[in-house]
Amino acid sequence: MKPILPFLFAIPLFMAGSGLHAAEPVVAPDADESSEATDSLPKLDLTPKLLYQFLLAEIAGQRGQMGQSAMLYRELARETRDPRVARRATEMALHGRQLEVALESAQLWQSLEPESAPARQTLIRLLAALGRQADLAREVAALLAAEPQHIAQNLSHLNRLFARINDRKISRAIIETVTTPYHDLPEAHYARAIAAFEAQDIAAARQLIHRVLSLKPDWEAAALFQFQLAEDRVEGLTQLSTFIDRQPQAREAQLTYARALVAEKRYAEARRVFDRLLAQDAATPNGDVIFAVAVLSLQLNDTAAAEKQLQRLIEMGHAEADKARFYLGQIAEEGKRWDDAVRWFGTVGRGEHYLAARLHGANILAKQGNIEGARQHLTNSEAATPRERVQLLIGEAQILRDMGDVAAAYGVLVTGLTQQPDQHELMYEAALMAEKLGRHDEMETRLRRLIELKPDHAHAFNALGYSLAERNVRLPEARTLIDRALELAPNDPFILDSKGWVQFRMGDTDAALESLNRAFGIRPDPEIAAHLGEVLWSLGRQSEARTTWDKARREHPANEVLAETIKRLAP
Repeated sequence: MKPILPFLFAIPLFMAGSGLHAAEPVVAPDADESSEATDSLPKLDLTPKLLYQFLLAEIAGQRGQMGQSAMLYRELARETRDPRVARRATEMALHGRQLEVALESAQLWQSLEPESAPARQTLIRLLAALGRQADLAREVAALLAAEPQHIAQNLSHLNRLFARINDRKISRAIIETVTTPYHDLPEAHYARAIAAFEAQDIAAARQLIHRVLSLKPDWEAAALFQFQLAEDRVEGLTQLSTFIDRQPQAREAQLTYARALVAEKRYAEARRVFDRLLAQDAATPNGDVIFAVAVLSLQLNDTAAAEKQLQRLIEMGHAEADKARFYLGQIAEEGKRWDDAVRWFGTVGRGEHYLAARLHGANILAKQGNIEGARQHLTNSEAATPRERVQLLIGEAQILRDMGDVAAAYGVLVTGLTQQPDQHELMYEAALMAEKLGRHDEMETRLRRLIELKPDHAHAFNALGYSLAERNVRLPEARTLIDRALELAPNDPFILDSKGWVQFRMGDTDAALESLNRAFGIRPDPEIAAHLGEVLWSLGRQSEARTTWDKARREHPANEVLAETIKRLAP
């Protein structure tokens, strides 16, 4: 008798594109096992007919005719009763998305090789995919019973087998049935808890996960699931904290706990947890934990600790190194360490923070009196897109405006518009700058063109309406424009401020006070404070007006609108 040619079974077997997990690879047996396995296979002569059938099946597969190949292999498996051929038939059917053919072949494969875990696992996944609940429950129960040495692991992963069953109540019922013999194992209750959760029975899931942790108190996955199931965040944090006290090395639990504390804005507590993780990771520091400690230190105004951790990130070459450089630049800027700030901002590479870093660097140079250096800094900055170039131009114009050279700032914006005539941001900024120069007609022309191009630009409507109100001209038109802006952005504090101001100009003082109070409540801006104080002053409520102005002046001593209002009304 001649054995079937070995090369027919040397072709890799896999299940691509089926949506099912591949069967576990077959481990090469040792010499004794190989002999035993060969002895258990059917003894067949390699007749010309069999060889021809094999070649037909394989050629069909090579040509992409997976369905035809699967059916040919299925017939061969029936004829030869060889489990390897049945497995090949199953695999080819899955390639061709012929699930019914795959199921029939898998059933044959499993019957021919009843001890094969890959055969049973493949059969289970096919039954789940096809919704054969009764057969599925039977096969899963048999699988669990057949592998007592892996029972805990198999129970823990049980729900994965039912992922393709859309009705989660059905999968839950199957899981409860097959786990019944294992009620003393925490993994069985864990599988039931997941099934209850997926079936949206949260109360049952909570009870089950509590049972799991009573049986296995050190199980981190169960503790994390309990946190997910908690009725409220306080309860969840308490439970997770208790678990961490028992298991201080549970890393994922600590990470989850720390992130949840951050979400609750309990920054000091979160940093203590991250610091503990840093100590545990001392031998192999984790960049993500270091970054979290740095950011929390910034939140807590502990700039020394933040700088230390941010510099560690850069030394490590962490993915967030550029963000670390940007934060270091901000720390130096706030500390008025101008040279350090410019240096750090200058090392930020292309990416999320590049543009902001270039603008910060230019502003610092301008504060040092180096206006030309600041402008050159922005001119030399890379712009990956036309919009980035626009942001650099606007940044340059703002530096010139802040230095008092409004005409030069306007010139920068107009130059930009010659290259991008209808660019919305340039048009808006140029209109505002034109008003500062007293070119009201030019301002109005630009804003009306912007509204024509972008009829949902709330701030264009607002700017035009506010300009008319501020000049106390065409007040009904100003009110219409501001009302339209409010329709587009109902809770914008600056538009509400404009609303109050035009109401005041039109003599509706009570309505003006209501609008300005609402605006100031959303954002206590110094210019809103100036308008609110003026309305209060006009109503004879001078003490309230002074209180409003004094608070705003302490926080914004250089605001021109506020200073002018106070000088005019309460010198």
